[in-house]
Amino acid sequence: MKMENNSISRKIKRLVAILLAVILGYCLLTAGSIISFSEKDETRPADAAIVLGASVYDNSPSPVFCERINHAVDLYNNGYVETIIMTGGVGEGNIRSEADIAREYAEQQGVPAESIYIEENSGITDENLRNAKSIMKEHNLDTALIVSDPLHMKRAMLYAHDHEMKAYSSPTPTSLYRSWKTKLPFLAREVFYYTGYRLVRLFR
Repeated sequence: MKMENNSISRKIKRLVAILLAVILGYCLLTAGSIISFSEKDETRPADAAIVLGASVYDNSPSPVFCERINHAVDLYNNGYVETIIMTGGVGEGNIRSEADIAREYAEQQGVPAESIYIEENSGITDENLRNAKSIMKEHNLDTALIVSDPLHMKRAMLYAHDHEMKAYSSPTPTSLYRSWKTKLPFLAREVFYYTGYRLVRLFR
């Protein structure tokens, strides 16, 4: 009986080891695909640029958010888009929405107020894009450039695809996530959320 129990225990340990190896392998493959996609730039003329929300501090965009807004402003100034859609609701501890603060920042960079739309009811990327699509539909905008940090783009574009948006990836050319010390936590988070969303999609 003892030998039989030991045999079962060894089999369980092997199965656990195999499962962990499979999970690790999948995570590494996913991380690689996210990094590869981050280098993909589909920037082209479109009806609007959709800026995905990020943190704000004391009524000012965070440095990460500034990079996204600056890129959208550059797209506008270079004639790629005539409209910018800022996204993001009111975060914890804030009074104004991310989108409203982003609009103010873009106006200070010279973008006319009439060229900016905002959605203020989202808290996550999926909601950013779902609500932005409603704005596009309301204003007869058909195509969009999705603007965010490079490592965020693969997940963002998957959401856009699932919302049946005609959208293209336009990652920020600069990012505060420059060193691997800052990139790795961001990448790990993206692997986690991307994998989680793919699993959720299986049961829809």
